[in-house]
Amino acid sequence: MKKIILTIILSAGILTSCADLEVTPTSFVTEDNYFVTQDDAVASVTAVYASLSLDPGEQSLFGRNLYFLTDMASDYAAAGVSATNPQVRALSSLTHDATSDRVQVAWRQIYAGINRANVSIDNIQKVSGSEVVKTRLINEAKFIRGLLYFQAVRLWGGVPIVLHEATSINLGDLKTNRSTVDEVYNQIIKDLTDAEALPKTYTAADAGRATSGAAKAILAKVYLTRKDWPNAIAKSREVIDGGYGYALFEDFQDIFTKTKKNGKEHIFSVQFEPNQAGNGSSGSTFQATAFTGFTATEPADIISDVALFYDIYAAGDKRRDVSYAKQLLNPATGTLYTFPKPIFKKYLDLTNLATPGNVAINFPVIRYADILLSLAEAINEQSGPTAEAYELINQVRRRAFGKAITTPDPTVDIAGLDQTSFRAAIQEERKKEFVQEGQRWFDLVRWGTLVTEIKKVTAKNSVSERNNLYPIPQSERNINPDGLPQNPGY
Repeated sequence: MKKIILTIILSAGILTSCADLEVTPTSFVTEDNYFVTQDDAVASVTAVYASLSLDPGEQSLFGRNLYFLTDMASDYAAAGVSATNPQVRALSSLTHDATSDRVQVAWRQIYAGINRANVSIDNIQKVSGSEVVKTRLINEAKFIRGLLYFQAVRLWGGVPIVLHEATSINLGDLKTNRSTVDEVYNQIIKDLTDAEALPKTYTAADAGRATSGAAKAILAKVYLTRKDWPNAIAKSREVIDGGYGYALFEDFQDIFTKTKKNGKEHIFSVQFEPNQAGNGSSGSTFQATAFTGFTATEPADIISDVALFYDIYAAGDKRRDVSYAKQLLNPATGTLYTFPKPIFKKYLDLTNLATPGNVAINFPVIRYADILLSLAEAINEQSGPTAEAYELINQVRRRAFGKAITTPDPTVDIAGLDQTSFRAAIQEERKKEFVQEGQRWFDLVRWGTLVTEIKKVTAKNSVSERNNLYPIPQSERNINPDGLPQNPGY
């Protein structure tokens, strides 16, 4: 995607979140002062994308903040010694409450992005320029809005639906009430259905923008989450058979190699670049802020303990050593770093070990392997395992073990399972495939296994059914307690 330039967007007030009830807007975008040319429209949608990867002065939504809620609060990561924020540690142990600053920041970031999308959707049609381009830009904004509401409804359940920019600075006018879960999903489906009209591909300069394939892929995950098996199957097949050119990388490592960004497996990724406003890189989900010769003790700057899943991989499964490392060789200096227990490696740029939190590796929101496993899961839930479902999961398994992806291989292929055991196989494959890709907590919740699985981790035995949702931030409820009733258990 083209380099993100935010100066004009900031001056126009687009960064204000109408749904963050702690913030009163100080300026508004109007036809007279901003939306005039097609370039203005493009810049506004670039700012919508930026809401996913940038939050000056804060850890960005997909750079790290969502990680605390979807990964550290699951069963394979835990707060490390440098996670000194007590509310981060509370998320790790699942003892957090409605005052959690990370939950509040996630709420603010999601609604800030939604508001940027609303500003673009409300104003782009009035600018001069190509109708085709304007329609495309509006649908890109709808894609991001749908994606953000999909994050929100899974995190909190029913949330306020805000579809237009703020037009008042009166606090009473800014109060918004929780909608039902069904209402939120209906809006998500509407936005993503509109986004299906997006182009299939872009030129290299615009690589990373939302496509029709990305809209269909997120829709497939929406339907899977809703247990709407027929629609999950239909949308997944549209992604696979739609002529998009999606395929698995032959080498699992290629997914996280910066020179292969936006490649054939990447359906939609959050774009990151080095020195991106000083924060936000996907590398910041990694544990260490620098490498200084760890040999005997846990690094002092470790952010999270991710050794919990290291031993689940079968011999020969290449995903383990892409996701984790017990040793790292710095190719620039020849230094071998040895760790007392595995560290997380998936987003680490081995050519930039001096500043591993500032790299250009994108965050994969959805990739082709997810669609293959989602389709296999939906088929099994609807009718039990079929030959198609077996082939879908086996393609992912073959790649994991370095086999030819489309050639049957009895050494790694699974077969002969009933519906229950096939379901377990899918769940195990997702656990190994998507480590620290913002999937695990959502998967456990939709399978209804969050409490059971997390209780297997001794340090997280405070987990309970309340943890299937996050609390509505108390700071939001203080302003609108009647319209934002709290989730059970908080």
